[in-house]
Amino acid sequence: MTPNVRPLIAGNWKMNGLTASLAEMRAIRDGANGPDIAVCPPATLLSQAAALLKGSAVALGAQDCAVQASGAFTGDISAEMLKDAGCVYVIVGHSERRAGHNETDAIVMAKAEAALRAGLTPIVCVGETRAEREAGEALAVVSGQVRGSLPDGLAVVAYEPIWAIGTGLTPTPQDVAEMHKMLRDLLVSLRGAEGAKTRLLYGGSVKPANARELLGLPHVDGALVGGASLKAQEFLAIAAALA
Repeated sequence: MTPNVRPLIAGNWKMNGLTASLAEMRAIRDGANGPDIAVCPPATLLSQAAALLKGSAVALGAQDCAVQASGAFTGDISAEMLKDAGCVYVIVGHSERRAGHNETDAIVMAKAEAALRAGLTPIVCVGETRAEREAGEALAVVSGQVRGSLPDGLAVVAYEPIWAIGTGLTPTPQDVAEMHKMLRDLLVSLRGAEGAKTRLLYGGSVKPANARELLGLPHVDGALVGGASLKAQEFLAIAAALA
C-alpha cells in the first residue's frame, strides 16, 4: 500500500455475463465494505448494472471506449455514452486490446484522454510478455508504456504482466514490488505530488489465496481482478484482504 492513498479493487468481467449474472453484482453491492470497489461488466449489462448499483458503495466501470465522442463509428461506444450510462471508470489499454486489436500506446492514450474529456477515470493497463520478462526487459517495456499511454489528468495505473493474466501464474512478490516501486518513482518524476498519490493496481491471476500477500506489498494500491470478479464471494474475499 501507499500511505494516504485509498485502495481500489476493480473487477473486469471481460466478455462474460448475462442478465442472470446480475445476481453476483447484487451480492457484490450488498457485501461491499472497506476499499473502493468498481465492477466493469460487458456493455450489454451496463444500464442494468447502473440501476442496480445506484446509491451504493460500488462504482460502475466499462471495459473500453472509443476515441471519438460521437459520429459514424458503427459498433463503437464513446466515453460520453458510458458516462451517460452511469459509469465512473473505464479500462483502457488492456493487453487483450493491445494484442487482439492492435492498440498502440498512442491509441491507448487517446482513449484515456477521451475518458477524461467525458468525466470518467481511466484505468490504464500496462504489462510485459513472458519473453520480455525473461529477456530482462520488463521494467523498460512497462516504463515505455506508461510514458506513451498515460494522459495528463487523474488516472489509475494497472500493472498486469501479460503472461499472468488468466493463467494461474503470478510474478514473485519481489517482482511485483520491484515493478510497483519503479512505477511510483516514474510517476513522481513525471508528475510530482500527483504521481505520488496515483493509484497503482496489480492484476494477473489475483485470487483470495494470494490477495493478502500481493496487496500488502509497497505501492500496490489495489487490484484489477479478472475471473475471480465474476463470483461475489471470491471478489469480496479479495477486497477483504485489505481490511
